Amino acid sequence: MSEITGTVAGHRDGHGFVQRDDGEADIYLSPQEMRAVLHRDRVRVRVVRYDRRGRPEGRVLDIVERRKTTIIGRLLHENGIWLVAPEDRRYGQDILIPKNATASATVGQVVALELTEPPSMFSQPVGRVIEVLGEIDDPGMEIEIAVRKYEVPHRFSPEALAQAAAIPEELRAADLRHRVDLRDVPLVTIDGEDARDFDDAVYCEPHRRPRAKASDGWRLLVAIADVSHYVKPGEPIDTDAYERATSVYFPRRVIPMLPEKLSNGLCSLNPDEDRLCMVCDMVVDAHGDIAAYQFFPAVMRSHARLTYAEVAAIVGNTRGPEAQRRAELVPHLVHLHEVYRALLKRRGTRGAVDFETTETQIVCDDNGRIERIVPRVRNEAHRLIEEAMLAANVCAAEFIQEHNHAALYRVHEGPTPEKRTTLMNYLRTLGLALPLSEEPTPGELQAIAVATRERPDATQIHAMLLRSMQQAHYTASNSGHFGLAYDAYTHFTSPIRRYPDLLVHRVIKALLHGRRYHLQGSEAEEESRRRAPAKAPAKSTTKRAISALEMEQWNAAGAHCSTNERRADEASRDVEAWLKCRYMREHLGEEFSGTVSAVTSFGLFVTLDDLYVDGLVHITEIGGGYYRYDEVRQELHGERSGVRYAAGARVRVQVSRVDLDSRRIDFRMVREGDAERLLSRGRKAEPRRASDELASVQARDRAARQAAKTAARARPKATKARDTGRGSRKRAGRR
Repeated sequence: MSEITGTVAGHRDGHGFVQRDDGEADIYLSPQEMRAVLHRDRVRVRVVRYDRRGRPEGRVLDIVERRKTTIIGRLLHENGIWLVAPEDRRYGQDILIPKNATASATVGQVVALELTEPPSMFSQPVGRVIEVLGEIDDPGMEIEIAVRKYEVPHRFSPEALAQAAAIPEELRAADLRHRVDLRDVPLVTIDGEDARDFDDAVYCEPHRRPRAKASDGWRLLVAIADVSHYVKPGEPIDTDAYERATSVYFPRRVIPMLPEKLSNGLCSLNPDEDRLCMVCDMVVDAHGDIAAYQFFPAVMRSHARLTYAEVAAIVGNTRGPEAQRRAELVPHLVHLHEVYRALLKRRGTRGAVDFETTETQIVCDDNGRIERIVPRVRNEAHRLIEEAMLAANVCAAEFIQEHNHAALYRVHEGPTPEKRTTLMNYLRTLGLALPLSEEPTPGELQAIAVATRERPDATQIHAMLLRSMQQAHYTASNSGHFGLAYDAYTHFTSPIRRYPDLLVHRVIKALLHGRRYHLQGSEAEEESRRRAPAKAPAKSTTKRAISALEMEQWNAAGAHCSTNERRADEASRDVEAWLKCRYMREHLGEEFSGTVSAVTSFGLFVTLDDLYVDGLVHITEIGGGYYRYDEVRQELHGERSGVRYAAGARVRVQVSRVDLDSRRIDFRMVREGDAERLLSRGRKAEPRRASDELASVQARDRAARQAAKTAARARPKATKARDTGRGSRKRAGRR
């Protein structure tokens, strides 16, 4: 059989997979084969057999490259041996530490280490401690762990910091050259109460065509911070920004893409301060269609820093106290609300997917621990800004397409044939004869969502609709945005926190000056382009064909930005999971009502009503006999009891176990009459004893080991976050 090269992806259960360079199906590696390799090593393998479902299993022939990275874990001392248990369970092995290589760390502390000896078939890996992070319960430790665990760059290079420090604090006359002066236009920023950087401002007024007696639409201005004026290709700040590709948001802390002097200072559209911006100036007609648009660089001065709650109150009551405090801005905000209603109506006729989901916000105390978890309420102001940003992003994509220039598009593809079949079978089992064509449209999925919105199992149905779609990503090959129902879509509105937006700004600026932007040019070429005088767009330069090399470079940049976006999401989720586990340790033994959010072959995932925390009810903890998993219906069916559990089912659970290391919360089902039976025996209904919990854990582990054996060669399926155009303000860019 042929030899195959790829990257090892370890699994917490001890086995692993080789992700092939050619993109074909992953190759399974047994725990035995994983002894000599580590997660993310580059290897050469040969397929030695196929399982009953035709999936390949491999044998490692050679290790092409050892991944050189810092590993984070806790220092332990067992039987006279020092070792580190990695935080990332995908590494699969503890790492031995010589007694003279522990630095100043003590038992139980979190440390960073580097490998000095790789693993082999007969020996564990060996390493040395290079950094002591502190105690596991130190405030903010979960973030320190996550940024290293996921290799998130969290320190700017000295060169980038020096360059940022050298940038003048105030705008100079040269900065204003060739810019439209909008400082008298009452542009305003609308953000959350806790926002620190303001990268977009909006303004709206009625639009009247020449010789028309009345307005027939609106003029909508979306002004975006001109980051590209300060961050030039190839300079230290740009190098660091590209490496990060995105800002990373944690509870109580942000790791920005740009140094703070730019992200919170010169590039942030702070109120009553002159700022450079790129403007998308649009004419929106009464039907919500964009009749005309133009881009231009400008200088602006934000007239107010408004919050979502404040704007929602003003447009909801133009004579209320909030409106009286902002009397001079009320007419403009009313016009913004009018154009939003038109854009929203057009969104509906366009058939964009719009599922209702519940987002939560973690509120922490001064020590960084969860104080409470609250639902994030989206009001009219959130949606107003969202529609305005979507409109500007669409104009940017169309402008770049018209000039046949390479750039990064935000692409979101619809269901694959396999996922469409799975969805159709699922809907049929529910007795839903809803139409779904061979190539489903966003409108068809939205129609299903609307038709099932009032059903008790609506949550489960909408979750299946989300799973049927693919993950959004950045690419130079435009194939449209399925969820938003756009033929072309890109990201233009958040260059402070997303590198693809910065690239789009550079492309638009180059086109406005009749030039083309090249991702990889020499410093001399970049300098000559910067110094070239402005001139009108020339068809000979802007309409030329895009070369294969250009496409290759842009696709590589898109893959890099997409990968780092997923890395940021994983790091954020890891921190939130740790905080929730730490929070739930204080609720061990307590009972809560909840809703089944997902069903798997090994149990139920339940979301608690008041705490908005998810946990697993393992199949051994449900009670009531043996349960069979129905993959088509996505439910567990009790063979003896006849009880069925599907997403949306209401249950009562008890918090039985919290594992900080694996970020796992376990529940057990509380069946009706449990408390009464305990009281009838003369005892109070109270949490189980430690021996009871241990017995339950042992039973569950035995079942898990058995399941792992039978499914050892089964490839795990990870549910990816879907990009459907929904989300909070800071996630608008995720679309």
